[in-house]
Amino acid sequence: MNDEDEQGQPALPTPTAESAHPPTGTLSLERLAAKTLEARLLGGERKLRRREVAAGAGLSLLSARKLWRALGFPNFGDEDVAFTERDQAALSTVVDLVRSGVLTEEAAISVTRAIGQMTDRMVVWQIEALVEDMVHEQGVTDAVARKRLVNELPALLDALEHMLVYSWRRQLNAGVQRLAVRAEAGLQASEEGREGDEDDAPLPLARAVGFADLVSYTSLSRRMNEKTLARLVQRFENKCAEIISVGGGRLVKTVGDEVLYIAETPAAGAEISLALSQAFTEDEILPEARVAMVWGRILSRLGDIYGPTVNLAARLTTLADPGTVLIDSMTASALDQDERFVLVPQPAENVRGFGEIHPVLLARGEGKGLVVD
Repeated sequence: MNDEDEQGQPALPTPTAESAHPPTGTLSLERLAAKTLEARLLGGERKLRRREVAAGAGLSLLSARKLWRALGFPNFGDEDVAFTERDQAALSTVVDLVRSGVLTEEAAISVTRAIGQMTDRMVVWQIEALVEDMVHEQGVTDAVARKRLVNELPALLDALEHMLVYSWRRQLNAGVQRLAVRAEAGLQASEEGREGDEDDAPLPLARAVGFADLVSYTSLSRRMNEKTLARLVQRFENKCAEIISVGGGRLVKTVGDEVLYIAETPAAGAEISLALSQAFTEDEILPEARVAMVWGRILSRLGDIYGPTVNLAARLTTLADPGTVLIDSMTASALDQDERFVLVPQPAENVRGFGEIHPVLLARGEGKGLVVD
């Protein structure tokens, strides 16, 4: 039998009954599989200490530790043999960007932190998805599935890495278009109806900011077992991600029973908001949602968004009735001439941090709205 897999990597042994109690001084097949996987992921066996890696990159240990902390790595001791030559090469890559003047040290750490935080969340999501799939398809327990993952993951590594790089390039291109190429046009479009002294006036990006909040999620989750709750959460996130993507928006984050999203125009934000509200109203499993959207200016940092526009959208969400969409009067002015939307003024509300505001109920006018096929 060939002792390598199709990618030329050492084939992982299949555990047998005889391997349950390996001879003294030898690794169990389970542990051997984990070490083989680690070597493949890390680019080799751990042979270097942190001072050796830092020195090899021509960097002080303090500076190296800053970058490792930004990536989310644990704090290894001086005697821990925890690194490989690939760690040194990666460190050198970042250092070269700073030394060549392409990035400042502050920017390099910020970019590095973005990579660390996003990839950390990504791998947790992927591992849990694979474990759940094994539980469902192979009929094993969660604990067994987690052990089997070590043997099944190597066959997926090349495909996952390829898709990661592919997606990153596509997302980077889309981000450049949104955050650089079209940024000025968005600000100009947001000037209408403004006097220039609004709280969000100094902020650099114009966006439609929306929240969708499931009704009675907390009480529902208390009555659900693990599998049912997992299905509800996944259904909620999948439906939100699909609708927001089709509408040309971006899902900023989900926090439990709430999703935060943005769009580049008030009309796009309105279409997404109405589609979300309708989808949850018609869903046979998910509860209805309160939805609100505000067109204004924001600050984008650390993969999140900030500013009065975000806060106002959050406040409006709490005022919305289940199955409805609320907007503010400024957003209503931006949508006033669009026949796709019906605007129904609501009684004035005193909102903490904003004083008296004039909510407007957003409803479907002409057209079919977003079509999610």
